[in-house]
Amino acid sequence: MYTFCLLCLDFFLYLQLVILNTRINLYYRWTLRQIPDERTVQNLAELLRIPRTLANVLVARGVTTYTEATKFFEPKLEDIHDPYLMTDMDKAVERVLRAVNKGELIWIHGDYDVDGTSSTAMVLQFLREIGGKVEYYIPDRFQEGYGLSKTSVKEARDSNASLIITVDVGITSYEPLLYAKQLGLDVIICDHHEPGETLPEAYAILDPLMPNNPYPFKHLAACGVAFKLIQAIAIKLNKESLAFKYLDYVAIASAADMVPLIGENRILASWGLDLINKNPRPGIKGLIYCTDVKLGNVNASNIVFSLAPLINAAGRLGDAKRSVEMMTQQNEVNAFRIAQDLVQDNRKRRTIDEETFNEAIPLAEDLLKSGNYKSLILYKPNWHPGVIGIVASRLVDRYHLPTVLMTKIDNLAKGSARSIHAFDIHNALKKCSNYLIEYGGHKHAAGLSLDEQNIDDFREDFNKIALNSITDDMLIPEILIDTELKLNELSPNFLNLLKKFSPFGYDNQKPVFITKNVASANGVKVVGNNHLKFRALQSNFAIDAIGYNLVEKKHICSNGKTFSIVYIIEEASFNGQNTIQLRIKDLKPDNTDA
Repeated sequence: MYTFCLLCLDFFLYLQLVILNTRINLYYRWTLRQIPDERTVQNLAELLRIPRTLANVLVARGVTTYTEATKFFEPKLEDIHDPYLMTDMDKAVERVLRAVNKGELIWIHGDYDVDGTSSTAMVLQFLREIGGKVEYYIPDRFQEGYGLSKTSVKEARDSNASLIITVDVGITSYEPLLYAKQLGLDVIICDHHEPGETLPEAYAILDPLMPNNPYPFKHLAACGVAFKLIQAIAIKLNKESLAFKYLDYVAIASAADMVPLIGENRILASWGLDLINKNPRPGIKGLIYCTDVKLGNVNASNIVFSLAPLINAAGRLGDAKRSVEMMTQQNEVNAFRIAQDLVQDNRKRRTIDEETFNEAIPLAEDLLKSGNYKSLILYKPNWHPGVIGIVASRLVDRYHLPTVLMTKIDNLAKGSARSIHAFDIHNALKKCSNYLIEYGGHKHAAGLSLDEQNIDDFREDFNKIALNSITDDMLIPEILIDTELKLNELSPNFLNLLKKFSPFGYDNQKPVFITKNVASANGVKVVGNNHLKFRALQSNFAIDAIGYNLVEKKHICSNGKTFSIVYIIEEASFNGQNTIQLRIKDLKPDNTDA
């Protein structure tokens, strides 16, 4: 059984490349978030004593009351949900504690991405801490692929395990689960992916997306689901605080897997980041030493760009167990040595990534020239399976079309699908399921496998769905703007309040502002090959601004006329000094439609 794992980290890896390489899309649709009620904004600003502009950002993101805002700005563990609200949690806790108390071997089956390895490391260490006898298994990406495998089940049985706990996999592993049942093994599934038409056979299924599951928050990472299990066990043991010291794993997995950093995820990630910064475990500390990230300054962004790629590199080019070994090390020097090996793997991955991307571009160009296509389905049997998800994401950025990239494994075409914002690629695959052996995933990312002879027919039928669903507007990349801002509002108090919107991540991005009637104070410099740098001036207030990959729009900001900018506010470090600058996402002449 094989379905490619949803490598949501791929999104952030290709985002780095967008920043560093030439941007293809020069035109963007600017969309200002709608504010349902101006009175709500005014009331919130007065109650919180914050600038109206920031109250606008809160309301635009669905935070409309004083209580909601207080919980947003001050995440508290007491506000996370009772784990026993999740379907099957009672059964799962009872079975795990029975295994622990009787000395039964517990077998953890994880996945080879960051979410899967973090989940494995967390459950492994927690269960051993409470006296459990535990071993773990991470499948080989190339030989076994994604999901619970019969190989793992057989090894569990041969090792005399009686209980398997799957993390980040299992909800669609029908055949291996039947095999486990035949061998007399109980299985607890901890997953966060969409279930199939029917639920698999298992002792207990922990998945917030399971039909009729009353658990109120549906967007946990797999590590978040696994955390709810260890939290429930800790509660049963009257030691709930024991589970909280594992929130560092949840923070890493939640950032890397691109789950929405809202609601319960925001609380778990906030506390996990605090743990990493104040008291990092040796395995994480050794990893950090292999990056340019400074202890005390770890945030969701540099987890994504610096730490997670190294964790993920283990499974892309080798044995993903190395990531679990690194994170569970009690000696930070040993963790550092493993991380050094992963740095080398990540460099090799980047080379393979670039080669694959360069091979994919002419195939995409030929396909688009051959007919009316609003999707890309590309196949080459020798592409490296460890990078096709990243390359699919890069192609989405280049062409702004839903993309499926496939390679050949075990005589099947297997690959990764990535989508544009408004197109549900999982639903499109479902409509083409007659061609597919397996598929699974989410709205924007999925995995699939099919016979090679079905690729052409699959491509045509998939494109028909795209043609019927994707409007011309959907083909123009969108920049979602939170609110308008006057540059002279950028006071120290404003900037300090803005920091409280973190941790930033999917569905809680850094606020995007628009400022109109801007001029360049001292001309415009081109830095690097294609970046713009200037002093943005409005009403006698000037601030540094940089626009990555915007050299083609230099004429807009250097002709003596005013222009509008869309940007985020960030800290920049120069000669050891931190300064505030605007990172411009796009700019347009004034008096044009945004």
